[in-house]
Amino acid sequence: MAACDDAVVSSPPSTPTAGRPRSGTRRLPAATAREEILDAAAELFAQRGYTATSTRLIAEAVGIRQASLYYHFANKEQILAELLEATVRPSLAYAGELSRKDLTAAVALRELVKYDVGVLLGARWNIGVLYALPEIATEPFTHFRRERERLRLAYRRLAAAAASDRIGDPDVAGDLVFGLVESVIGMRRDLPVLSSAEQLQRTVAAAALRLLGADDDRSDDPA
Repeated sequence: MAACDDAVVSSPPSTPTAGRPRSGTRRLPAATAREEILDAAAELFAQRGYTATSTRLIAEAVGIRQASLYYHFANKEQILAELLEATVRPSLAYAGELSRKDLTAAVALRELVKYDVGVLLGARWNIGVLYALPEIATEPFTHFRRERERLRLAYRRLAAAAASDRIGDPDVAGDLVFGLVESVIGMRRDLPVLSSAEQLQRTVAAAALRLLGADDDRSDDPA
């Protein structure tokens, strides 16, 4: 009797597998993957340092694969550039809004200072501490440097218009105001307890006007 051929059993059609699930809970449940990557990177950059943080560590903090991170950002420099630009972009836009309003220079400057301080204090992570990194002088951060310079020039213009005649060099005065605003970055880093954001906004704005010898005319407050 001839032996029977072994039956050929066909395999069932393969089912596409889902992507690798995140490990752990999401950092920001309502955020996009890109926003979570930025948030994780900001925390690591601010607390561990930029050099000590790799894209692998950022991906692990989000709970995704490193390859998934590269879908959103080409490299670590691109992540930092986006974070840095986010610290100046809102204030630049607000400076433009103020320029279109019928305000005295002193009032416009006061409002810009308050807004800018609010941006720097309101960020979830104190990313401004990275402004002094030597890497910021390199090509990947050209756009950030240009945007920050535009903000500095906005302060210079308002300071020149608001300063009293006793101020010798209005450009220097404008740079001093700009530095005064950014001093809240160091305060946030160094002081265990800060005053409320609203109180710091008022205090820094008042100090800026005193530095310029300008009148703080509350009757001309923006609507």
